[in-house]
Amino acid sequence: MSLDLPIHAVLPDIRAALASAGAGVLIAPPGAGKTTAVAPDLLGEPWCTGQIILTSPRRVAARAAAERMAEVLGEKPGETVGYMTRLDSKVSARTRILVVTEAILVNRLVDDPELPGVSALLFDEAHERALDSDLGLALALETRAVLREDLRVLVMSATIDGARFARLLGEGAPVVESEGRSFPLAIKWLGGDGSQTIEDRVAGAVMTAWRDEVGDILAFLPGVREIERVRERLEARLSDVPI
Repeated sequence: MSLDLPIHAVLPDIRAALASAGAGVLIAPPGAGKTTAVAPDLLGEPWCTGQIILTSPRRVAARAAAERMAEVLGEKPGETVGYMTRLDSKVSARTRILVVTEAILVNRLVDDPELPGVSALLFDEAHERALDSDLGLALALETRAVLREDLRVLVMSATIDGARFARLLGEGAPVVESEGRSFPLAIKWLGGDGSQTIEDRVAGAVMTAWRDEVGDILAFLPGVREIERVRERLEARLSDVPI
């Protein structure tokens, strides 16, 4: 990948960890690039002859991660990078990196624990503990211990206890840490009478930032429906700006 992300500094350490120990823990702060940079970097490893499966706790995040990796590779989702969720999927015979929700991985491990054709499992956002994430990791470790010693397992998060997870992965599993970057933060409060919907208020805040600031804008909303409504409002006001 050509982008300069903080995670790039530790990619050699991740490759070494998976080559020697077969498992490891990656701790990297938000924005370091772990979700979209690690899996593509592993494709060239001698042991990586099959697919890399990357788990994501949410359907929207799984699709977004796959779309971003495909974009950086100059492709569309479903080629080298694909995704699979309960309601949507884009995957082909060419797919080497498959982003899935945790429930999809659990079902696959239950159906065929040996995971033929899979070289590595990457568990992203491991701190978001849930039944499917915990069960998926437990089943993956059982597969690695009993059926597939060659299966690589990497647990990734910003906040987990790295040493604790390393012990869970087995003796010799290293912990790799990425420092990330720090940027100045300024909080600005916008007025409002409380009668506006969240979509109107967020769209208004984005418009204010677009007029007053320089650079890209990232807005957080609670769900897909709210995201789409804000996008519609912004596209109506900023027809020449990519939303």
